[in-house]
Amino acid sequence: MQSSEIVDLRSALAFLSTIPGQLIATREPVDPIAELAGVYRHVGAGTPVMPPTRVGPAMLFENVKGYTMPVVTGVLASRKRTALLLNSTEPRLPFLLLEALNHPRSPVMVDAAYAPCHEVVIRPPFELRTLIPAPTNTLLDAGPYFNLGLIRAQDPETGEADVTIHRMCVQGSDRLSVYFAPNRHIDQFRAKAEAAGRALPVSISMGLDPAIYLAACFEPPTTPVGFDELTIAGGLRNRPVELVKCVSVDAAAIARAEIVLEGEILPGERIREDVQSNTGFCMPEFPGYLGKAQPALPVIRVTAITHRTNPILQTIIGPGEEHTNLTGIPTEASILKLVENSMPGRLRNVYCHPAGGGKYLAILQFRKAEPRDEGRPRQAALTAFAAFPELKHVVLVDDDVDIFDSNEVLWAMTTRYQGDVSTVFIPGVRCHPLDPSQIPEFSPSIPAPGISCKTIFDCTVPYALKDHFRRATFVDVDLKRFLANDTE
Repeated sequence: MQSSEIVDLRSALAFLSTIPGQLIATREPVDPIAELAGVYRHVGAGTPVMPPTRVGPAMLFENVKGYTMPVVTGVLASRKRTALLLNSTEPRLPFLLLEALNHPRSPVMVDAAYAPCHEVVIRPPFELRTLIPAPTNTLLDAGPYFNLGLIRAQDPETGEADVTIHRMCVQGSDRLSVYFAPNRHIDQFRAKAEAAGRALPVSISMGLDPAIYLAACFEPPTTPVGFDELTIAGGLRNRPVELVKCVSVDAAAIARAEIVLEGEILPGERIREDVQSNTGFCMPEFPGYLGKAQPALPVIRVTAITHRTNPILQTIIGPGEEHTNLTGIPTEASILKLVENSMPGRLRNVYCHPAGGGKYLAILQFRKAEPRDEGRPRQAALTAFAAFPELKHVVLVDDDVDIFDSNEVLWAMTTRYQGDVSTVFIPGVRCHPLDPSQIPEFSPSIPAPGISCKTIFDCTVPYALKDHFRRATFVDVDLKRFLANDTE
């Protein structure tokens, strides 16, 4: 099977099953309450999940206690696996997304008879908590979460569509709470509908072609309000994403989704996120810490459930490599695009490191081609900061440094960096609200929570000193002569 044949989650799993070490399955009974996440922590969750953890295969849990529905996690929890699923290589992933951005394919509507997600239709009354095994990551979670649900909605004024992923806690038989980080487009749609006293119709599609999830994680300024990220997914696969009309609300869903929750965000209704547990926490957030439960979140009333025959629930462990790849790779593409516009041919690649969850830490590989390029790497960093307010640290390295190897980056920081002259501090700047160090108690330079000191670590060699920093070169050899039996 080829990656070009991937059209949905099932074909993606079938493809991975042909590649050793990329997908494992277990029939051992697993509890969705904390145990499932506890298992995958050891198998393949990755940094910043608390050690011991590692990058490993995706995992299909075929026997979830109390349910007939299996659960898969970690589909994108490896950069190598992500590249395989998109027929690319690890370094080229952001460039592939840029090509898709420049060659979009608009989604198309298909008849319900040709939509696998409509093979089974469940109308009220129903009980979400017994139908779908939404996992609880830790024993302190606010409740079970759907955290790979792709919400699709339309601007009630313009009709423009948007898709984004948000955490949703199952709060009742047909109720979900939804958390929108500041300035998210669908939350803007919700606010417009609420101001008019109307509910906002939404679809929540779960279990998708990995290309759809990646495309959905692009953010402004690359994808401003009104930009449909599904066009990027169409560009990635060179075919349009198929949509189908919902059966109970005026919305459209991903036709090849495993599961679709149809519903509406209710105007004026709010719920405390941890109303079931009273722990004060929500779930593990991408920086690696338990997030605080929100006091008043919008509520989604689920009006119908549709799914494929024998559906598979897809989930993600809160922090870890999967979040890094989902959010980081589109950000890498966006930074490349923005810097290329201002200084062509200089920025060679970008890596949003797992230590920053795909949002806080970016490593920029820069080529200084002439004396006038001195200072331009820092300008590239400033461009990235200006475009992505959630970015906290940028590490700049030369083009002879492998940005995907942390040892290489630390080597550059050790031998090409002097703290007093190679560090640029930008204090008093708004950053991401989930960074726990961004509080006045941590530093007197922080006047209010959410304010941070952004930092540039310039580990590039001054152009005038390039000859002083030439790496030792070795003879190129034909490794096949010496490693004939090596499988890598």
